[in-house]
Amino acid sequence: MADLFCQDCNRQAEVVFDHSAGDTICSECGLVLESHSVDETSEWRTFANESADKDPARVGGPYNPLLTHGGLTTVISGGSGELMSGSVGKWQSRSSNPDKHLIQAFSAISAMSDRLGLVTTIKDRANEIYKKVEDQKPLRGRNQEAIVAACLYIACRQENKPRTVKEFCSVANGTTKKEIGRAKELIVKHLEVEMGQSVEMGTIHASDYLRRFCSNLGMTNQAVKAAQEAVQKSEELDIRRSPISVAAAVIYIITQLSNDTKPLKDISVVTRVAEGTIKNSYKDLHPHLSRIIPDWFANEEDIKNLRI
Repeated sequence: MADLFCQDCNRQAEVVFDHSAGDTICSECGLVLESHSVDETSEWRTFANESADKDPARVGGPYNPLLTHGGLTTVISGGSGELMSGSVGKWQSRSSNPDKHLIQAFSAISAMSDRLGLVTTIKDRANEIYKKVEDQKPLRGRNQEAIVAACLYIACRQENKPRTVKEFCSVANGTTKKEIGRAKELIVKHLEVEMGQSVEMGTIHASDYLRRFCSNLGMTNQAVKAAQEAVQKSEELDIRRSPISVAAAVIYIITQLSNDTKPLKDISVVTRVAEGTIKNSYKDLHPHLSRIIPDWFANEEDIKNLRI
């Protein structure tokens, strides 16, 4: 609000600016002192009026601190929008973008993140990891999809939202687990040398995968809750199976005890764990079922009737 002279009030009065309509209105009598005014101040992309740290950013292309000059470039074009012909166009075509390779990699990371439904924080961290290792000799000539997948795999682990290597294989255009695993090892090794310390990627637990698997299988809330409790209790046991296999086996057990039975084949497809591996993990868990299955979900008799 500001003070302006109002002709109706015949004195200085507080006025209100209606930015949507461009009107300046007297707060005392409601007279429109000026209409359809044009805001001649700078236009900003962010409005942090209430924030202690005001950080306005001008409109325009997004600034990327990982790219040279923030990723801002200039393209000389003709009237039709195409590159100009002649000497100017020739210089434009000759000029090389130092970030061309990075931009392509960031685009691949973004596309792979979208296919897996990963959040922005994971994508941004993967971009940072790729930036640190892009010019490393051990990675030169290697499958680019494998490198991108490895960066995302590490980012997921660091953000405590792990995904399986097989999930990355499914969106990495035929890239194998071995290729992704090797790329991951080389990247981690380089990061450890650069940082001077081991790279912390977090410990994987079966519960990290469970809710997503259950959701993809369309399990009921009650079954999901029971599976979560069973998985947490299973971590107290000495079951020498991968967390993914344990999660798949627990889901199989819970669905067998509920009215919403899921075929073993469907569980295998969603978790990307072989049916034989799920069965073997189930056998390892079977002697401990009375201990890990919640009492409110199934009674002793139902658990004993489960077949191996």
